[in-house]
Amino acid sequence: MSLLLTNARLIDPEGGTETEGDLLIEGGLIAAVGALEPPPGAEVIDCGGKCLAPGIVDLGVKVGEPGERHRESFRSAGLAAAAGGVTTIIARPDTMPAIDTPEVLEFVTRRAAEASPVRIRHMAALTRGREGREMVELGFLLDTGAVAFSDCDHVIETTKVAARCMTYARSLGALVIGHPQDPGLSAGASATNGKFASLRGIPAVHPMAERMGFDRDMALVEMSGVRYHADQVTTARTLPALERAKANGLDVTAGVGIHHLTLNEFDVGDYRTFFKLKPPLRSEEDRLAMVEAVGSGLIDIISSMHTPQDEESKRLPFEEAAWGAVALETFLPAALRLYHAGRLTLPQLFRAMAINPAKRLGLPQGRLSDGAPADLVLFDPDAPFVLDRFTLRSKSKNTPFDGQRMEGRVLATYVGGRRVYAAGE
Repeated sequence: MSLLLTNARLIDPEGGTETEGDLLIEGGLIAAVGALEPPPGAEVIDCGGKCLAPGIVDLGVKVGEPGERHRESFRSAGLAAAAGGVTTIIARPDTMPAIDTPEVLEFVTRRAAEASPVRIRHMAALTRGREGREMVELGFLLDTGAVAFSDCDHVIETTKVAARCMTYARSLGALVIGHPQDPGLSAGASATNGKFASLRGIPAVHPMAERMGFDRDMALVEMSGVRYHADQVTTARTLPALERAKANGLDVTAGVGIHHLTLNEFDVGDYRTFFKLKPPLRSEEDRLAMVEAVGSGLIDIISSMHTPQDEESKRLPFEEAAWGAVALETFLPAALRLYHAGRLTLPQLFRAMAINPAKRLGLPQGRLSDGAPADLVLFDPDAPFVLDRFTLRSKSKNTPFDGQRMEGRVLATYVGGRRVYAAGE
């Protein structure tokens, strides 16, 4: 059955354009884009001049299965993603137990397919139990469907182990995702070093810890030739090293979390634990540098870094509280803050949120082109609202945006041409 979406403001991150036009869906794929006539028998939907863009490919989402379903399940994460315009979740392996064997990967893949209305692909751990000691069975996990390998925020401290993992991953063409941070310097820290952390008496880490971790990883990438992605680059000190790595021809990309593009260290205020993130929120100068790097393309990918935590783990003294925030539903309206501020265009945002992560993982999504999967989000970038965290579809409600004025509402989300979310339904 054909579906024609008409009168849309088409956001094309591949071409970097915004145009008015129509989009035809046939057999779950985009069949044509432009000024179109409805085919015989096609369903026609008038988009009312609102924005139609590729669905977001969110690289780095924590889902609580297995082990922490009370914090987030595949079902609740999928519903939250659909409501937020995220059509593909790339789930992290920091589960309980970690996704470090083909059997666990096969289990979560099956569970996700059964429960989620959006696509879910999985990373696998790089070492067993994410303990940094013994390499996982990379080849078997690739065959089972792993799209990348990462120990997430458990940085491999033994350089020889990291080197072996990267060298073997290179022989298989696998993508390694690193967390650039020196584990020794950052241990026990809850904020970024500076006057604010000192006044609040919060244990802090110097921004150079990120640069040091990144430099070590770049040396290993140069030695091994592995495909590498830095999950979060959040300090201006790291950007020159990232630029050099790319100029030297290393197969390196970098990402940043949406919270580090829209919040800074002062948002922690009076020890508000919903703002306790990993890495910790940075200075305003660092935030602006990250926004500029996304605009220039130096930073390739924006992710939600969705990390659900229950009330009990957040309602603690700042140093003891758990890291992270939910972001699947707030990802797009938070990103639109950068658009409304004149910092980034819509094609630039969706380049970083859709096509670049899809390209890095070898997925066909993220495009508004003929033959691409019809994974789409229809949204009104100007619709204002005040966020109430208790209306979020995630099981956990730990968002730093609670009670804040935001702009941008998702009107409909399509996965493979099938509508999986409609506002008001």
